[in-house]
Amino acid sequence: MYFLQVEDSFASAHQLRGYRGKCENLHGHNWRVLAKVRGERLDSAGLLLDFDILKKLLRECLARLDHAFLNDIPPFDKLNPTSENIARFLFGELGRILSPGVIPHQVTVWESEKCAASYRGE
Repeated sequence: MYFLQVEDSFASAHQLRGYRGKCENLHGHNWRVLAKVRGERLDSAGLLLDFDILKKLLRECLARLDHAFLNDIPPFDKLNPTSENIARFLFGELGRILSPGVIPHQVTVWESEKCAASYRGE
């Protein structure tokens, strides 16, 4: 099994529903995202997937969230925009647009330098 990973970031605001504490108030983050994919077969050039393509695909997933109020964007208009839910959402979005034979393995989302949540597929 081969693994690739790329990193990118986006900035957005959100507020947590059903939460008691300062995060129930409107606030923003500069989110950092690490996307890891996996696959069993390499192409004729010896690549699972070109890093530039993987970076472009991750940027496409993040574009909708960048400089936005997450609570207004589906699915976060109904689903609480927690780091955990954002990681799961991005995992699913990547899964829809990756090349055949390449599948998401794990997405990690940092909401601050020291706090992150990950979602991993089975």
